[in-house]
Amino acid sequence: MRSRILFPAILCTSAALAVIPATASAAPFTIRVDDLSHGHFTNEHVYGGFGCHGRNVSPRISWTHVPRGTKSIVVTIFDPDAPTGGLGWTHWEIVNIPPSESSIEKGASGNPKFLPEGAVETLTDFGESRYGGPCPPQGASHRYVVTASALDVAKIDVAPAASPALVAYQMHGKVIAQARYVARYHRALTHD
Repeated sequence: MRSRILFPAILCTSAALAVIPATASAAPFTIRVDDLSHGHFTNEHVYGGFGCHGRNVSPRISWTHVPRGTKSIVVTIFDPDAPTGGLGWTHWEIVNIPPSESSIEKGASGNPKFLPEGAVETLTDFGESRYGGPCPPQGASHRYVVTASALDVAKIDVAPAASPALVAYQMHGKVIAQARYVARYHRALTHD
Protein backbone atom coordinates (compact mmCIF):
# COMPACT_ATOMS: atom_id res chain seq x y z
CA MET A 1 0.00 0.00 0.00
CA ARG A 2 2.75 2.40 0.95
CA SER A 3 4.58 1.82 -2.36
CA ARG A 4 1.36 2.60 -4.27
CA ILE A 5 1.21 6.04 -2.62
CA LEU A 6 4.94 6.68 -2.78
CA PHE A 7 5.32 5.94 -6.51
CA PRO A 8 2.76 8.57 -7.70
CA ALA A 9 4.29 11.12 -5.31
CA ILE A 10 7.78 10.46 -6.70
CA LEU A 11 6.45 10.59 -10.26
CA CYS A 12 4.72 13.95 -9.66
CA THR A 13 7.81 15.38 -7.96
CA SER A 14 10.04 14.22 -10.82
CA ALA A 15 7.71 15.74 -13.39
CA ALA A 16 7.65 19.05 -11.52
CA LEU A 17 11.44 19.11 -11.26
CA ALA A 18 11.76 18.35 -14.97
CA VAL A 19 9.86 21.57 -15.71
CA ILE A 20 12.01 23.80 -13.47
CA PRO A 21 15.21 23.74 -15.58
CA ALA A 22 13.27 24.77 -18.69
CA THR A 23 11.78 27.73 -16.86
CA ALA A 24 14.95 28.64 -14.99
CA SER A 25 17.10 28.51 -18.14
CA ALA A 26 15.13 31.29 -19.88
CA ALA A 27 17.49 34.23 -20.26
CA PRO A 28 16.53 37.24 -18.13
CA PHE A 29 15.23 40.47 -19.64
CA THR A 30 18.17 42.88 -19.34
CA ILE A 31 18.94 46.51 -20.15
CA ARG A 32 22.19 48.43 -20.41
CA VAL A 33 23.47 51.89 -21.15
CA ASP A 34 26.26 51.36 -23.64
CA ASP A 35 28.28 54.57 -23.56
CA LEU A 36 28.91 55.23 -19.88
CA SER A 37 32.31 55.53 -18.22
CA HIS A 38 32.56 52.82 -15.54
CA GLY A 39 28.81 53.01 -14.92
CA HIS A 40 28.77 56.82 -14.76
CA PHE A 41 27.27 59.35 -17.16
CA THR A 42 29.83 61.62 -18.81
CA ASN A 43 29.69 65.35 -19.55
CA GLU A 44 28.36 64.44 -23.00
CA HIS A 45 25.13 63.18 -21.35
CA VAL A 46 24.83 65.90 -18.68
CA TYR A 47 22.06 68.49 -18.95
CA GLY A 48 22.91 71.88 -20.43
CA GLY A 49 21.06 74.14 -18.00
CA PHE A 50 20.20 74.60 -14.30
CA GLY A 51 23.87 75.47 -13.79
CA CYS A 52 25.08 72.27 -15.50
CA HIS A 53 27.26 72.61 -18.58
CA GLY A 54 26.85 69.29 -20.38
CA ARG A 55 26.04 68.53 -24.02
CA ASN A 56 22.72 66.81 -23.17
CA VAL A 57 23.22 63.96 -25.68
CA SER A 58 20.92 61.01 -25.02
CA PRO A 59 22.81 57.75 -24.39
CA ARG A 60 22.55 54.53 -26.37
CA ILE A 61 20.31 52.14 -24.46
CA SER A 62 19.94 48.49 -25.44
CA TRP A 63 17.99 45.53 -24.09
CA THR A 64 17.95 41.79 -24.65
CA HIS A 65 15.68 38.79 -24.09
CA VAL A 66 12.35 40.58 -24.40
CA PRO A 67 9.73 38.39 -22.69
CA ARG A 68 7.29 36.37 -24.77
CA GLY A 69 3.98 38.18 -25.19
CA THR A 70 5.56 41.65 -25.26
CA LYS A 71 3.73 43.98 -27.64
CA SER A 72 5.54 47.24 -26.81
CA ILE A 73 8.34 48.60 -24.64
CA VAL A 74 8.64 51.75 -22.54
CA VAL A 75 12.10 53.06 -21.58
CA THR A 76 12.61 55.54 -18.74
CA ILE A 77 15.49 57.23 -16.94
CA PHE A 78 14.51 58.28 -13.42
CA ASP A 79 16.50 59.95 -10.62
CA PRO A 80 15.18 58.76 -7.23
CA ASP A 81 17.69 61.02 -5.43
CA ALA A 82 16.46 64.33 -6.86
CA PRO A 83 15.74 66.98 -4.21
CA THR A 84 11.97 66.93 -4.81
CA GLY A 85 10.67 65.81 -1.44
CA GLY A 86 10.75 62.13 -2.39
CA LEU A 87 9.10 62.48 -5.80
CA GLY A 88 12.25 61.89 -7.86
CA TRP A 89 12.82 63.27 -11.36
CA THR A 90 12.04 61.79 -14.77
CA HIS A 91 14.88 62.51 -17.22
CA TRP A 92 13.57 60.61 -20.25
CA GLU A 93 10.60 58.52 -21.24
CA ILE A 94 9.98 56.81 -24.59
CA VAL A 95 6.76 54.85 -25.10
CA ASN A 96 5.32 52.56 -27.80
CA ILE A 97 8.65 51.05 -28.84
CA PRO A 98 8.00 47.94 -30.99
CA PRO A 99 9.18 44.68 -29.37
CA SER A 100 11.27 43.90 -32.46
CA GLU A 101 13.58 46.82 -31.56
CA SER A 102 16.55 46.19 -29.28
CA SER A 103 18.00 49.66 -28.76
CA ILE A 104 17.67 53.41 -28.87
CA GLU A 105 20.70 54.94 -30.52
CA LYS A 106 22.94 57.59 -28.99
CA GLY A 107 21.70 61.10 -29.77
CA ALA A 108 18.26 59.86 -30.92
CA SER A 109 16.28 62.13 -28.61
CA GLY A 110 14.55 64.99 -30.36
CA ASN A 111 15.01 63.39 -33.78
CA PRO A 112 12.09 61.09 -34.73
CA LYS A 113 13.99 59.58 -37.68
CA PHE A 114 16.52 58.11 -35.21
CA LEU A 115 13.92 56.80 -32.76
CA PRO A 116 12.30 53.39 -33.32
CA GLU A 117 9.29 53.66 -35.64
CA GLY A 118 6.14 54.52 -33.71
CA ALA A 119 8.04 55.48 -30.54
CA VAL A 120 6.99 58.66 -28.74
CA GLU A 121 9.07 60.76 -26.35
CA THR A 122 6.86 62.07 -23.56
CA LEU A 123 7.22 64.90 -21.09
CA THR A 124 10.06 64.86 -18.57
CA ASP A 125 10.32 66.80 -15.34
CA PHE A 126 12.33 69.41 -17.25
CA GLY A 127 9.04 70.25 -19.01
CA GLU A 128 10.24 68.98 -22.39
CA SER A 129 9.32 65.92 -24.44
CA ARG A 130 12.94 64.88 -24.95
CA TYR A 131 15.97 63.66 -23.03
CA GLY A 132 17.23 65.81 -20.16
CA GLY A 133 20.55 64.66 -18.74
CA PRO A 134 21.77 64.38 -15.17
CA CYS A 135 22.15 67.63 -13.23
CA PRO A 136 22.23 67.00 -9.48
CA PRO A 137 23.07 69.76 -7.01
CA GLN A 138 26.77 70.63 -6.72
CA GLY A 139 28.70 68.08 -4.68
CA ALA A 140 25.96 65.45 -4.99
CA SER A 141 26.06 61.93 -6.41
CA HIS A 142 22.79 60.62 -7.80
CA ARG A 143 21.52 57.29 -9.11
CA TYR A 144 19.72 57.14 -12.45
CA VAL A 145 17.45 54.12 -12.82
CA VAL A 146 17.18 53.12 -16.47
CA THR A 147 14.17 50.84 -16.94
CA ALA A 148 12.75 48.92 -19.87
CA SER A 149 9.14 47.87 -19.27
CA ALA A 150 7.67 45.13 -21.47
CA LEU A 151 3.94 45.72 -22.00
CA ASP A 152 1.18 43.39 -23.17
CA VAL A 153 -0.37 46.12 -25.37
CA ALA A 154 0.97 47.43 -28.68
CA LYS A 155 0.40 51.06 -27.75
CA ILE A 156 -0.47 53.19 -24.77
CA ASP A 157 -2.62 56.16 -25.64
CA VAL A 158 -0.47 59.16 -24.72
CA ALA A 159 0.70 62.27 -26.56
CA PRO A 160 4.18 63.81 -26.38
CA ALA A 161 2.82 66.25 -23.76
CA ALA A 162 1.83 63.38 -21.42
CA SER A 163 3.29 63.70 -17.93
CA PRO A 164 5.30 60.88 -16.32
CA ALA A 165 2.32 60.25 -13.99
CA LEU A 166 -0.07 59.84 -16.94
CA VAL A 167 2.34 57.43 -18.65
CA ALA A 168 2.59 55.39 -15.43
CA TYR A 169 -1.21 55.36 -15.16
CA GLN A 170 -1.56 54.14 -18.76
CA MET A 171 1.03 51.40 -18.09
CA HIS A 172 -0.73 50.16 -14.94
CA GLY A 173 -1.77 46.52 -15.21
CA LYS A 174 -0.04 46.10 -18.59
CA VAL A 175 3.56 45.43 -17.51
CA ILE A 176 4.79 41.87 -18.17
CA ALA A 177 8.34 42.41 -16.93
CA GLN A 178 10.90 45.11 -16.23
CA ALA A 179 14.66 45.27 -16.65
CA ARG A 180 16.67 47.85 -14.71
CA TYR A 181 20.17 49.29 -14.78
CA VAL A 182 21.41 51.87 -12.28
CA ALA A 183 23.84 54.46 -13.65
CA ARG A 184 25.43 57.21 -11.58
CA TYR A 185 26.63 60.77 -11.88
CA HIS A 186 28.56 62.99 -9.46
CA ARG A 187 28.53 66.76 -9.91
CA ALA A 188 31.66 68.37 -8.55
CA LEU A 189 31.64 71.49 -6.40
CA THR A 190 32.52 74.58 -8.40
CA HIS A 191 32.98 78.19 -7.44
CA ASP A 192 31.37 80.02 -10.36
